[in-house]
Amino acid sequence: MAERFLVTSALPYVNGVKHIGNVVGSLLPADVFARFLRLDGREVLFVCGTDEHGAPIEVAALKDGVSPKEYSDKYAKIQRDIYEAWGLSFDRFGRTSEKTNHETTQEIFLADKKNGFISEKSLKMPYCVNDSRYLPDRFIEGTCPNCGFDGARGDQCEKCGKVLDPADLQKPFCTICGKKDIEFRDTKHLFLDLDKLSDELKAWILSREDWPDNAKKFALGWIKDGLQARCITRDLEWGVNVPLQGYEDKVFYVWFDAPIGYISFTKEWCAENGQDWNRWWNDSDSKIVHFLGKDNVAFHTIIWPGMLMASKYCQLPYRVQSYEFLNLEGKKFSTSRKWGINSDEALDWLPVDYWRYYLMSILPEHSDSDFSLTEFQKAVNSDLNDTWGNLVHRCLTFINANYAGVMPAPGALMEEDEAFKAKIAERADKVKSLFYSYKLQEALRESLALARDANKYFNDAAPWKLVKTDKERAGTVLYVTANAIKSTALLLAPFTPASSQKVFDYLGQGALGGAKWSDASSFTVKGGAKIASKDVLAPLFAKMEDEKVAQIRAKLEERSKA
Repeated sequence: MAERFLVTSALPYVNGVKHIGNVVGSLLPADVFARFLRLDGREVLFVCGTDEHGAPIEVAALKDGVSPKEYSDKYAKIQRDIYEAWGLSFDRFGRTSEKTNHETTQEIFLADKKNGFISEKSLKMPYCVNDSRYLPDRFIEGTCPNCGFDGARGDQCEKCGKVLDPADLQKPFCTICGKKDIEFRDTKHLFLDLDKLSDELKAWILSREDWPDNAKKFALGWIKDGLQARCITRDLEWGVNVPLQGYEDKVFYVWFDAPIGYISFTKEWCAENGQDWNRWWNDSDSKIVHFLGKDNVAFHTIIWPGMLMASKYCQLPYRVQSYEFLNLEGKKFSTSRKWGINSDEALDWLPVDYWRYYLMSILPEHSDSDFSLTEFQKAVNSDLNDTWGNLVHRCLTFINANYAGVMPAPGALMEEDEAFKAKIAERADKVKSLFYSYKLQEALRESLALARDANKYFNDAAPWKLVKTDKERAGTVLYVTANAIKSTALLLAPFTPASSQKVFDYLGQGALGGAKWSDASSFTVKGGAKIASKDVLAPLFAKMEDEKVAQIRAKLEERSKA
């Protein structure tokens, strides 16, 4: 049977609107990959959803004077609408607070316990005397014992990546009230015995030969340091209840139930589409591919597969595709310092494909990358407008002006035409290979290179001169160029779907959803076809003016100083 792909993006936390660093860190590359797979005729299921449990939601809801569910309902819809505007083509965008995820989480926990991988311990947990509450790991901060970073959280140090427990922190304080009046009190909790899975996890990770280096090295380094049993319960009200006597007052740690959302969302989609979810999670023909940022590597390469190994609930991921961080103008995105571009305001400023194209062109595949407004402007103006959009406009307006808006029927193809046709097929094959190698940034560069090839072909042939002496030959050049434009639109479709669909509309090629990757190597725009009239034929892109750059820069600076 043919391989099928289950593609996931790390679940965005439901508290507020995410910034563009979150978008490029997992959501966007996962969408680009899923879109390519569909074009290549693969059976694909692309799932994601909001991660809705945990103390941050309880506290945010308390501040807003609403229940955690009401708070989650509000922001789940806001996020869903934003991602739809970004063109993220989820087959299912679910919510971890839904019934299916609660039930699946409890099933996996009970299987972990039945198989001997759950233990019980009494812990000294941080208790804020001022707030009269236990502090979940993200509501206690202090100095990292590993690197000395002052802003380490109770679960992980963002600077060095070390996974921590609250008791590991030096000089701890409560992030709710800011006070250091913290006591460590005894409370009973449940643990996933990762130490029992160390050898199995190591063997599995070593078998993943083509994983990104950052994912593999981080996971193996953690195992080398010695895996410890990991606490999976919390003293909270909002979350998945622990189905065990004596633990009625506790819920599962948000990072226990969150990745289970991948399975739950699959179940929900399958229930609505008459499929068995096991086809995606318990079939050797199914490849499970997780897209995520490096801050999620530890959870996706150790804790999540450990949960699955212990429970025997389903097969392990085929690939963990991890990315480094995106900075903005040389500085880290920071909510506290109000430094960043939010995913909603970005689309208020400029069209979605401008953002999708530039973010994928600087995708942090191997190291942190930087979002520069100056380079963003160059990419929009040079790559999108001058190289790609200008070619489309020149060719199609010329056909309208000289051939009454009808695609010329080609004469016999000359040697240079055949050579260019072969190059188109070569580019399409190379881009396909790059996609299956998970080299998405390079795939984008190679796709745009076809637009440059088409520009050279068009300029070298100079149909504006030929039309005066040999209209049939000029028509052949336009026919070849128009098909190259269609092929370029197809190669760029995973990256800039709205613009590619517009090109397909101009050429009368129908919906992108009905296209195939193999069409990129064929001349499917036929002679005699009606193309968009000059009244419809609007430029694909507009230049990003200096004034717009200045406006965005001023807004960022003003907000960061407020």
